[in-house]
Amino acid sequence: MAWQKLCPLEEIPRLGARVVEHADGPMAVFRTADDQVFALADACPHKGGPLSQGIVHGRQVACPLHGWNIALDSGTACAPDEGCARRYAARIEQGLVWLDC
Repeated sequence: MAWQKLCPLEEIPRLGARVVEHADGPMAVFRTADDQVFALADACPHKGGPLSQGIVHGRQVACPLHGWNIALDSGTACAPDEGCARRYAARIEQGLVWLDC
């Protein structure tokens, strides 16, 4: 794995996401209200819904298909739901978003 520059932070909307192609499939890069970034596989563990189209709230995203809440920092579904979306390391350095992929 190697850190790769994605884009300036401003190119990801607050409380939104940007989709990036990855060898394992689409990856969603999320930005929270306090400008934290998180990266998950762009597929809900429930039925594969596009998490990038979900609603970001706090450090979670709600799947647009069935409303499952997924923790952005771990990819884990919040109780009572169970499952996990693959997580990728992301960081911000000098206003740029970097992914470890």
